[in-house]
Amino acid sequence: MADHPPGVPQGPTGSAPADEEPLAGITVEDVREAHKLLSGVSRATAMEGSRYLSGLVGAPVHLKCENLQRTGSFKIRGAYVRIARLSAQERAAGVVAASAGNHAQGVALAASLLGVRSTVFMPVGAPLPKVAATREYGAEVRLHGHVVDETLAAAQEYARQTGAVFIHPFDHRDIIAGQGTVGLEILEQCPEVRTVVVGVGGGGLAAGIALAVKSLRPDVKVVGVQAAAAACYPPSLAAGRPVAVEPLTTMADGIKVGRPGDVPFGIVNALVDEVRTVSEDELSSALLLCLERAKLVVEPAGASPVAALLSAPRSFEGPVVAVLSGGNVDPLLMQRILRHGMAAAGRYLSLRLRLTDRPGALANLLGILSVVDANVLDVGHVRTDPRLGLTEVEVELHLETKGPVHCTEVRDALREAGYDVVAD
Repeated sequence: MADHPPGVPQGPTGSAPADEEPLAGITVEDVREAHKLLSGVSRATAMEGSRYLSGLVGAPVHLKCENLQRTGSFKIRGAYVRIARLSAQERAAGVVAASAGNHAQGVALAASLLGVRSTVFMPVGAPLPKVAATREYGAEVRLHGHVVDETLAAAQEYARQTGAVFIHPFDHRDIIAGQGTVGLEILEQCPEVRTVVVGVGGGGLAAGIALAVKSLRPDVKVVGVQAAAAACYPPSLAAGRPVAVEPLTTMADGIKVGRPGDVPFGIVNALVDEVRTVSEDELSSALLLCLERAKLVVEPAGASPVAALLSAPRSFEGPVVAVLSGGNVDPLLMQRILRHGMAAAGRYLSLRLRLTDRPGALANLLGILSVVDANVLDVGHVRTDPRLGLTEVEVELHLETKGPVHCTEVRDALREAGYDVVAD
């Protein structure tokens, strides 16, 4: 967890005054103008209550469902405002963007709605559904590079060669003003809110929400959340300036950013009360909870605020609004994440154990699992490993279980029956 760093000018409620330089000249009036501009374009997404999370937190918890926004995420807000404010000459040159998913779709739709030609560079390995959706929204898609940095460089080179306007995903005042409209809707839909929790990548959404909320309700806390494997804000806040980190692999690719944007960083530094980090297990558990309890399909980055609530539920003052920033998740990735989430929640158990290779041995093993009510999903046999004895076989089991206590019961039952559990 990274609290607000020392040395930043503080107002009486822990936030910098709205007219100071760190806010990059953006005011709540800019956000209001963006809100007018988005009328009839973006949706005022639903605010859904969560009884389960409310019980954990001990106060009302509401989910701001930007996963139900057009293009499946909040990105259409900032992209539309940015492109709409281009000059006629700039529009004629077209726009270009680089993204693996949500920003790509937001730019593609916004440009189509405004009659502007768009080119979107995406990594070669981008999920096929996201590539197809970006094309369907009207963009010319070019696949380039295997990591986002390579894709970004290609898009910027294209802008230099063609004169197309590069639409940055978060580091521009118009983008931030557009994303800030989420904050205006939160205050309108839940006027009693005390804490807003939002995922943070480059910082555009968090900066916009913090600017809107703190300008109108400085008593409301704004808490940012990053994946622990890709957390560039904690060291940056500690240093008082954007610091680049090497992001590791995380399922939350929507907030996997190596360096905060210069413009959003100043706002986050001044107005966001704290930035927390969550683990991969917490992210997958949050995604599973959104699906099972709230009946909402949410991508890992969008579920990060829920992950923070699950990790330390009693540390948030309610009522709480958690922003579900997006719902664009590849079905194959969803399958893997759900399995990971089930394992983290004690609902899925993998075991390897050794038994004597004789007729009936496997049937006896499965009989024990039946007694403890563990559902067998998959069984694998290994007979040729040099570590095995001549009459031994190693069996790998994938089981559906009912929680951590049940997992312990399964292991204990197998050990009591004399089985050597090699690993789980």
